[in-house]
Amino acid sequence: MSVFEAISETVLSGIDFVNTYVWYIAFVFLVGIGLYFTIRSRGVQINNLGEACRVAFTGIRAQKGKQTISSFQAFCVSMGARIGVGNIVGVALAIVMGGPGAVFWMWIFALIGAATSFIETTVGQIYKEKKSDGQFHGGPAFYIRNGLGKPKFAAFIAILIIITYGMMFIGVQANSATGALNAAFGTEPIVFAVITTILAAIIIFGGITRVAKVSTWMVPVMAILWLLLCLVIVLVNFTQVSLVIQTIFSYAFGVQAFVGGGLGAAIMWGLKRGVFSNEAGIGSIPNVSSSADVKHPVKQGLMQSVGVLIDTLVVCSATAFVVIIYTNNFYPGYDIPVSPVVLVGDALSSTFLGSAAPFILSAFLFVFAFSSLISYYSMSETNVKFITERKEAIIVLRFVIVAMVFIASMMELILAWALADIFQALMGIFNMGVLFFLSKHALTAFKDYLDQKADGVEEPVFNASVLSDKTGVTCWSEEQKK
Repeated sequence: MSVFEAISETVLSGIDFVNTYVWYIAFVFLVGIGLYFTIRSRGVQINNLGEACRVAFTGIRAQKGKQTISSFQAFCVSMGARIGVGNIVGVALAIVMGGPGAVFWMWIFALIGAATSFIETTVGQIYKEKKSDGQFHGGPAFYIRNGLGKPKFAAFIAILIIITYGMMFIGVQANSATGALNAAFGTEPIVFAVITTILAAIIIFGGITRVAKVSTWMVPVMAILWLLLCLVIVLVNFTQVSLVIQTIFSYAFGVQAFVGGGLGAAIMWGLKRGVFSNEAGIGSIPNVSSSADVKHPVKQGLMQSVGVLIDTLVVCSATAFVVIIYTNNFYPGYDIPVSPVVLVGDALSSTFLGSAAPFILSAFLFVFAFSSLISYYSMSETNVKFITERKEAIIVLRFVIVAMVFIASMMELILAWALADIFQALMGIFNMGVLFFLSKHALTAFKDYLDQKADGVEEPVFNASVLSDKTGVTCWSEEQKK
């Protein structure tokens, strides 16, 4: 073994060690505090599902003298950001590493995460700020500074967000897209690594506004097409659906779950991939949802709660069913020797798509990867500006992201995901810890919303005066609105 190989093996071993143990802590925060939110909100994700769907799909009427985006429009944008690589490659990775039982735990954590998403989105709305550009801005850094009064901690979280989303999450997107393209065209990794990097540079340094406009309609369309494609495949193989369900529960609770640490692997991989997919509790969605102009912060909370359920219970499940139908036939022992990207491609190739499957898969992943790049870059830029207004900082950010696209495109898939997992675990730990202290304000806002609905108010309006402590709230009183 060469010195380089020895160093690489040591580094990989260290990353794996950190990844394993940081997720033990993240598990306690994401699941434990998520259950706390579920209890304190009296099961908002289930008991108020009807109202959440009404808010998401019926929209908000425009106010006099100003334009407002509807809940439905915001819902489409947020779902377009959620649905992507995590719903395709991430699900396959969970099955490869944790077995089919991981899918069951993805469902469980989605139910818990829906309550978390409600709380974090509502808190984000309460502590958002209106900037000189006339737009609302918010997210973890804002509610830490405004809600907790901890500006230094807020700056630290802003840096962590930049690393997590601007580097690690973008790295996973680039890695998955180039991996699918390489598999489809049979090229060397560096070919599409270079192409992907050049395109990323063009978007980030020049045409991000134009591309972003295209992605706002293209991504939801592609997400719907992916879901429909999976549903058609499942319907064609309808006789195997009962076996798929049996396989999932068997590997979650049967003998297989207790052999060789299978249960622990299923739980942890279900949590990791579920969180990466629906992004509940790791602070990304509040960065996006806080920009919405609504009458009551709870409306955004309800919308994002139902978004988590649709993302995991519907879209991820559709992908999982397609993959498990294939693996039940070709890898019944679930000793799968291929990468998740190749596995999904093989699963699609075994259907009516045939040899066109790898190219179709690469097209989906390519579009999703670049739409996510735009979203994560925008999020990173917002947090850079939160720390400093110096233009040089934005230029440095752009170069770092472009470099990360190339580096990640050349990485082993497992390494790219492991790095992303470490940082999303850290975001989950810090963000959930902060939300534990600020959740009382979200719950107060929720009670105010329900009270107004009970009094017959069709569209509740929020005022910060209902909060026990209005410190740091800048957008929710009549004086502030003026």
